[in-house]
Amino acid sequence: MINYISSATIPILILIIIIYGIIEKNKTYDTFLEGAKEGIDIVLKLLPTLIGIFVAVGALRSSGIIDLIIKLLEPVINIVKIPVQIMPLALLRPISGSASMGIAVDIMKHYGVDSFIGLITSTIMGSTETTLYTIAIYTSCVGIKKTRFILLAALLADIAGMVSSVIIWQILS
Repeated sequence: MINYISSATIPILILIIIIYGIIEKNKTYDTFLEGAKEGIDIVLKLLPTLIGIFVAVGALRSSGIIDLIIKLLEPVINIVKIPVQIMPLALLRPISGSASMGIAVDIMKHYGVDSFIGLITSTIMGSTETTLYTIAIYTSCVGIKKTRFILLAALLADIAGMVSSVIIWQILS
């Protein structure tokens, strides 16, 4: 029954939109085309930002700088009892969703989904955001140039989500 409902949802929504357009005497297809044109304009405006982010993430991953940062942070990480295995995820999650997803999958394959590390990884993925990507997209779309305070608040929220993930699973394990 649920499979049928989920398969029928999109066609039913399209039908409802068309019926509403007919009732309101609105040119539904023309409105759709205008929205599609606006969407393409937005994508074209965001393309340089996206390319810049993808190039930066690729450079970070292939340069080995992430491993160097983890080595430098390892004494502090051990003192506060944060598992070193999640640090690549913690460092890349605010930058790139696809990179952090790849790291999360690697962690899950290596440690298992029900392991302590796997549970922390899952919680981090659900409680944090790809902060730099999100800020870049939303602020460039509206033309905001001063993002210093937005960035600080968002990164603090990411840190809180990551630390909370570790603390919660330390308590529950």
